[in-house]
Amino acid sequence: MAARKADIIAQLQKDILPLQGFKQISNSLTEDVEPGPIKYAFPNEVFPLGAVHEFLCKGTEDIAATGGFIAGILAKLMRYGGASLWITSCKTVFPPALKSFSIDPDKIVFVYLQNERDIMWAMEEALKCRGLAAVVAEMKELSFTASRRFQLAVEQSNVTGFILRCNPRNLNTTACITRWKITPLPTIISDDMPGVGFPCWNVELLKIRNGKPGSWQIEWFANSFRHIAAITSLPQKQRKTG
Repeated sequence: MAARKADIIAQLQKDILPLQGFKQISNSLTEDVEPGPIKYAFPNEVFPLGAVHEFLCKGTEDIAATGGFIAGILAKLMRYGGASLWITSCKTVFPPALKSFSIDPDKIVFVYLQNERDIMWAMEEALKCRGLAAVVAEMKELSFTASRRFQLAVEQSNVTGFILRCNPRNLNTTACITRWKITPLPTIISDDMPGVGFPCWNVELLKIRNGKPGSWQIEWFANSFRHIAAITSLPQKQRKTG
């Protein structure tokens, strides 16, 4: 009887997830887009594709850190082809730096718009384009109605959307499937070597539907995310930065 109840609950959870915006995308992307230990926070331990993700930023450093973290995810989304669109009002991304995440800069189409209403319009139209791997947009405010339109668009196209909100006046409820906050951390240098190590972030998953919010310290290493705690626990001579 207990086993039967567990099966019923598992089936109900499986049926509910699509209604909550979790698309069942049957291709190898679901295995490739794996942000390290964060995957255990997601339903079925799978990063939500074909959904809209919201990121909160406070200043220039947070925007740069968030852009880097998103670039790591884009690298995996674009591995099998397809371009991405990055919509912004200012040049916050240095395209050649995308090479650090194994992204060819010419595969990212940057659209510069000054009016937030225009950015929202471009975001919604781009999310409807099935030929894109992902769409990133930088905006300050996001209403529930606008976020709902974005979510409805990706449910039809399977495109994954990322919204960066810098210093929003109102932290209102949105239809985005997740809400994140990414802040930079000092890089790890081994054996007193000069230079700069790999990008490191404090990653906070503030909201995830039917998942487990949490906080992790993550490093980008060898084209993948890894948990910093597993690195710093090693003796210094055993740590590797290249």
